Amino acid sequence: MALNCPDRTDEGEPCGECESCTRIWGGHTALDVVEIDAASNRGVDDARDLRERAMYAPSAEGRTKVYIVDEAHMLTREAWNALLKILEEPPPRVIFVFATTEPQKIQQAAAPILSRCQRFDFRRIGVPDIVARLSTVLEQEGASSPEDALRVIARKADGGMRDALSLLDQVISLTGGEVDLDSVRRVLGLVEDERYIDLVDVLRNGPHEAVFGLVQHLVDEGYDLVEFYHGLLDVLRTMLRLRLSPEADVDVQDDVRAQLADRAEAFAPGDLVRMLSAAVDLETQGSLRRSSNPRLPIEMLLLRMSFLDKTVGLEELITALGGESKTNDGEGSGGTADPKGEGAAAAAPEEEQAKALRSSSVAEEDAVAGQDQLSVTELITPSDDICEAWARWVVSGRGVPSGLGPFLQSASVSEESDGGLLITPLPGPAMERLGRSAVIEAICEGMTPFLGRMPILRVALPEDDRGGGGRITREEVHADTLKALYRQEPRLERAVKELDLELME
Repeated sequence: MALNCPDRTDEGEPCGECESCTRIWGGHTALDVVEIDAASNRGVDDARDLRERAMYAPSAEGRTKVYIVDEAHMLTREAWNALLKILEEPPPRVIFVFATTEPQKIQQAAAPILSRCQRFDFRRIGVPDIVARLSTVLEQEGASSPEDALRVIARKADGGMRDALSLLDQVISLTGGEVDLDSVRRVLGLVEDERYIDLVDVLRNGPHEAVFGLVQHLVDEGYDLVEFYHGLLDVLRTMLRLRLSPEADVDVQDDVRAQLADRAEAFAPGDLVRMLSAAVDLETQGSLRRSSNPRLPIEMLLLRMSFLDKTVGLEELITALGGESKTNDGEGSGGTADPKGEGAAAAAPEEEQAKALRSSSVAEEDAVAGQDQLSVTELITPSDDICEAWARWVVSGRGVPSGLGPFLQSASVSEESDGGLLITPLPGPAMERLGRSAVIEAICEGMTPFLGRMPILRVALPEDDRGGGGRITREEVHADTLKALYRQEPRLERAVKELDLELME
């Protein structure tokens, strides 16, 4: 319209009232504007015909010949090659317009074409603009609708005005002109917000088996599970935004926003991120699109979310294990060093008080532990004979690992030249446990009161278990266990070396 309008403004806008503008705007036949569907005319012969037609001059002096090729990505590579020459040196007063929704296909089929064209990317239309346009259309039709219903249609249209108008026409046709929130959701197959609220309650409090009942109700009432899945993504994203920023502007009703914000407080941000990541993976992997029965992947996703362990802070974990957090110290990985040392003097008294409190608490714990140890060892007379000490310890049952008492009583023991104890057990199901470092350490600690010192233990395994006989020590047990773990998880070996980790169990 702008190229062929004789009365266009100084800014280049068409008048919209002349014969040329009205014919183009109304979709009538215009000699100088030709639209071609590339989906139906995609071959090399069609491209050659277009090239020959482009050589003809416009219908009048000062006018421009415009060829609009719709769905341009459907043209074949040979067709693009036939057009390449005329695009490089187009005839005077000829303009080609290639319209496509998938420009990457043109890049793959004919990359030189893009360098010969000016590219204009049209953005999606925002939800407020679509709602305003739908309100105008309803007003012209003598109808009305609440804004919440129109907002649902606008979100469903995903930035396309034509799709939004089609959905609005669909709702009006199927409801007899009644356009409200319930009718829109019913016609479009959208799940009510209350169902998602119930789902969040199940994920928060359980029971886990309620997931099956919830999905069953959706299927019985005819809801599309794929639509339910997309709605779940929006709900999880909204909860994460409200958890990170309670004042965030989210596109939901006020009552639903309050309920989601209240339930989001029950989840740590890391939990919501993991839940959202698990939901996104279902679509990324394509399992939902490939499945003929989407019910199973949806149920598995919801069950994974319900069984998802809650996130525990690192400091809480260290405290629970009896350690000390160093995130605020200068040497800690999370601490912030003071380059000028100005904050050191102010923080020193508080640090000294904290160290004093920790020292006193540790001293009290050591004193209590010492009293308990004294009460146990007062009744035990240490023996210089390590074999006798072994027999007395096994019979007493003090510190004997659970389930290993009869197995250890049947084992043969002998003293070695260096004062250590050689244990030769009988083959049995407990042989694997006796090869664990934690079990060996428990045996050493249990025998210490009876021997008066920490014993040196070695285990002689039968030929079937050791490939020809031999003895294992605590170090060998550690090495064998690490090798088994490395085989299960190859990345673990690198982590052990770089972080200097030690195997505890």
